[in-house]
Amino acid sequence: MVNEIDGKKFFNMVSDLLDERTTRLVASAAALGMRYGGISQVSRLSGLSRPSIYAGIEELKIQNTVDAVSEQEQRQRKIGGGRKSLDNETPEVLKKLESLIKPYERGNPESPLRWTSRSLRKLSEEMKRMGYNISHMTVGKLLDKLGYTLQSNKKSQEGGNSPDRDAQFEHINDTAVQFMGENQPIISVDAKKKELVGEFKNNGHEYRPTGNPEEVKVYDFIDPVLGRATPYGVYDLNLNEGFVSVGISHDTAQFAVETIEKWWLSMGKEKYEDAHSLFITADGGGSNGSRNRLWKKELQRFADKYGLNIYVSHFPPGTSKWNKIEHRMFSAISMNWRGKPLVSLEVIVNLIAGTTTKTGLKIKAVINRNEYKLGEKVHDKDFAELDIRYHEFHPEWNYVIMHRKL
Repeated sequence: MVNEIDGKKFFNMVSDLLDERTTRLVASAAALGMRYGGISQVSRLSGLSRPSIYAGIEELKIQNTVDAVSEQEQRQRKIGGGRKSLDNETPEVLKKLESLIKPYERGNPESPLRWTSRSLRKLSEEMKRMGYNISHMTVGKLLDKLGYTLQSNKKSQEGGNSPDRDAQFEHINDTAVQFMGENQPIISVDAKKKELVGEFKNNGHEYRPTGNPEEVKVYDFIDPVLGRATPYGVYDLNLNEGFVSVGISHDTAQFAVETIEKWWLSMGKEKYEDAHSLFITADGGGSNGSRNRLWKKELQRFADKYGLNIYVSHFPPGTSKWNKIEHRMFSAISMNWRGKPLVSLEVIVNLIAGTTTKTGLKIKAVINRNEYKLGEKVHDKDFAELDIRYHEFHPEWNYVIMHRKL
């Protein structure tokens, strides 16, 4: 210690900041650092008894011994010894890892619609049984190289759990690979949740001057003039581009197919000049539901008008949250407008169009002021006139609407 006054000041500060045990260990370490008489001097300055300081010194010695043993156990080989880095074995490791995942894989290996339901720790254990001592963290990195992602099924149970769920994903992926190989368009479609238009709180935060938050209404009562916004989106899997129609009316099949039509005219037709078919992946319910007759009727109108065969595959019950438009477009939109009140349709459209990602996502957004009526029926006679070719595997999920030469 420099002097007795400074020493007492030091220990008073330490005792105010640390708990009793930590104060004792600090005092004991200070005593050990003195050449002679350290225990007596520290006891006088700190107010701790000599037995307390002795006990602290014993604790420090025990801890130092444990740390030394632990370090020795962690390094049982000299530097440079032991198993070599996995970098040189990556092709072999990837092949073995792929063989473990394949029976559980949901999706074609060449398709972007793939993930594995196996946990990293289980895969690590199985790799170790095969002679590859790699941690679950390394397995995660290798899966990333293989193009896999581990996705959660949290809040995705929407009723029903078909035993053919995984097989349906394989069917979707096989079709997607075929379309990609022929440079034919593949789109994922869905309606985003309706948003209140006006000065309402929007979850999230954004930077503003300190003490100057944007003021919004206390209660979320719908504005009778501004109403709600109904965004319906189209996501192009090939080009990583999106189109969103922000409607003011109901989310109907007419609204959904008109949005697809606007995407085709403003973005798709130019990019796919030689297109003869269009592959649509959609949820199983709502305006684009698998049982929605009006959805099929509107798609028939679209197919006839533009000379396209429309291939449709619906996601099985309980899996709509894995629709690619959810992860690759809608989630980015929500992040972009977080903390910003959606005060008008123009603001909503601008925020959507201003959404970008590191992968280069581009989105075009427009306002749709058309009115759509609920409850329009498609009678049996009219439905029978549609040219629908159902797939043998789950025809309720997979079908083709052929264009008719009118």
